[in-house]
Amino acid sequence: MSCLFLALFAIAEIALVILTFTKFPEKAAWRKNRAFIRAAETVLLLGMILLPTVHLKWRFLFALIVLIMRLLIAGIVWLVNRKKTDGLRQKPRTVISCVFSVILISFALIPSFLFTNYNGLKTTGAYRVNEVSAILIDEGRTDPFENDGLYREIPVHFYYPENGDGEYPLVVFSHGAFGYYQSNFSTYAELASNGYVVAALDHPHHSFFTKDSSGKTVIVDRGFIADVMTINETTSDEMVFELSQSWLKLRVDDFNCVLDAVEEAAKTHALGNNWLTEDRDTVLSVLNHTDTDRIGLMGHSLGGAASVAVGRERTDVAAVIDLDGTMLGETKGVENGRNVYYDEPYPVPVLDFNKERDYNDREQYKSEKGYPYVNEYVVENAKDGRTVTFSGVEHMDFTDLPLISPFLAKMLGSGDVDHESTLNTVNGIVLNWFDYYLKGEGTLDIQAGY
Repeated sequence: MSCLFLALFAIAEIALVILTFTKFPEKAAWRKNRAFIRAAETVLLLGMILLPTVHLKWRFLFALIVLIMRLLIAGIVWLVNRKKTDGLRQKPRTVISCVFSVILISFALIPSFLFTNYNGLKTTGAYRVNEVSAILIDEGRTDPFENDGLYREIPVHFYYPENGDGEYPLVVFSHGAFGYYQSNFSTYAELASNGYVVAALDHPHHSFFTKDSSGKTVIVDRGFIADVMTINETTSDEMVFELSQSWLKLRVDDFNCVLDAVEEAAKTHALGNNWLTEDRDTVLSVLNHTDTDRIGLMGHSLGGAASVAVGRERTDVAAVIDLDGTMLGETKGVENGRNVYYDEPYPVPVLDFNKERDYNDREQYKSEKGYPYVNEYVVENAKDGRTVTFSGVEHMDFTDLPLISPFLAKMLGSGDVDHESTLNTVNGIVLNWFDYYLKGEGTLDIQAGY
């Protein structure tokens, strides 16, 4: 659609040049024709955006604003000068104006080129999926990234069966570093369509951006970005442990706040004052249909690490999934240059997704260090630990990003695979795992490699 509009826009601008050169060379006529063409361009883009088949309409917002501003300027100039007869329009200036217009709109359309018309994958369940959001106030702690002494806020986005009337297991999802709560939208929708309530968390200052209760946009913390970059470049286990513990504590506390509040609301059938939402009735209805005796956790990257850490702490968690995250919380410390892991076996079933490249790296790690990589150790000693290895994928292929923005996904790490097929496979495995452990349905049909 972006290419189509840009082509039509360029044709309209070239048509203005041709009309000016051949039939209407006067400046007054050029101003009038320019205003009409600007109006047609604006209406055309607006009409294309409003098509029901077009999703992620915000991709065109900047271009629409540019077109509206140009229309206003052209219209005002024409109205002010419409009675003037001030000679002929210079051809070089007309051509330069055309070229500049095409360049400007090309720049304004960059978001539409970066992002696709993605609206999730087809779900397999019988339920329609809806979404409602809230912000939880953790009155037990202040936000360590803020200097105002205010309580920590955790945005929670619920995906749930819209047309369901039973009780559904709860799955809580945590995004990766610099991630976003919609990073695995297709996974949430797949679960919700099959009878789950999914709570996707935003971790302010860890997420790329989110909003607080005042409506202010909260972007990722620069110090956090720098620390993550440091970890990615270091070979020091001591530094990895030191930096990662504060990240995990923040996220584990976020998890605990949400889980405790959800369980309390489901038990009392009421929302406390720590729930901030524009739709309290819907949020409460969702929680009233949530079975808090059946809880699963999952996350991508750092969110996966946090999910595993919470799964060890809490007795109300029945199963955990880690999407390509190092299980940082399973390291208790570093002694004599060696990571020290928990002696106690991991207490709940845990499923570890990883890349084939990581699988090979773990073999090298074990050979060089003399002991297994933490994920391998945890899986081998878990109540039921499974590892699923995908060939040809990279880190972001376990999220929706390659389908939302192939360009950004490639920059952050995406393999040369069929992304839709890969994600459908991932989502199918996730559903199978939670169906088995949260619903007691079916058998586990999970291969070691895909």
